[in-house]
Amino acid sequence: MKTALSIAGTDPSGGAGIQADLKTMTMNGVFAMSAITALVAQNTVGVKEIVEMTPAFLGAQIDVVFEDIPPDAVKIGMVASCGLIEKITERLKFYQAKNIVVDPVMVSTSGDRLISEEAVDTLKSCLLPLAAVVTPNIPEAEIFTGMTIRSEADIEAAAKQISDVYSCAVLLKGGHNINDANDFLYGDGVGTWFYGTRIGNPNTHGTGCTLSSAIAANLAKSFDLPTSIQRSKDYLSGALGAMLDLGKGRGPMQHNFNLAGKFAKEAGG
Repeated sequence: MKTALSIAGTDPSGGAGIQADLKTMTMNGVFAMSAITALVAQNTVGVKEIVEMTPAFLGAQIDVVFEDIPPDAVKIGMVASCGLIEKITERLKFYQAKNIVVDPVMVSTSGDRLISEEAVDTLKSCLLPLAAVVTPNIPEAEIFTGMTIRSEADIEAAAKQISDVYSCAVLLKGGHNINDANDFLYGDGVGTWFYGTRIGNPNTHGTGCTLSSAIAANLAKSFDLPTSIQRSKDYLSGALGAMLDLGKGRGPMQHNFNLAGKFAKEAGG
């Protein structure tokens, strides 16, 4: 069985972060492992508190995984500080990790900032060059490039800029009122659009975590990057299309539904 490691923060509500990553990787047919960067007291409506791991302890978590069950792919999510980013970079280089997917989590769906300003530069200089693919959304791509992204042409230009500067493939996720969930992949001088239909589901907390984890799982299973992206978009669409609502007392809660039963068998194939 192929294996994948998620390096990210937690979400007690189960909709995002490590919890979402482990569910997604499992449902996409790989053995899922984790190294926790931060304990995050969050749910679908906000972040209350963050307690970071020390770089040394994060490094120890990564070491015990690679020393026992070397992962076939690595997904990196929320990393809030320079020291943690530098430790991840050091250990992944040491183990010559492959199929690294970087989801540059900067702001939660609820609008809470999850990374320090100085850590953004460290993220760009350390982790992006290691990535097989980086999966920013439009606000994150604007931070990386300094561009204002308002059209599909802007998406293409921003993805090309990030790829050219940091020597990695870029899947720039659409949405944000620009298109109907169409994503643009740019790498090695080639650009490809992946088209999708926006699903009218308000429960979208953690969809970025889910997509990047599914991509890592499919890369671990030796699918090429375009195929891994398409399979992951199909999986996410199936999960959202199930329209499961776990909200109670506060209206519809936002959740990603990694265990959408009617889609699980196909996605895990």
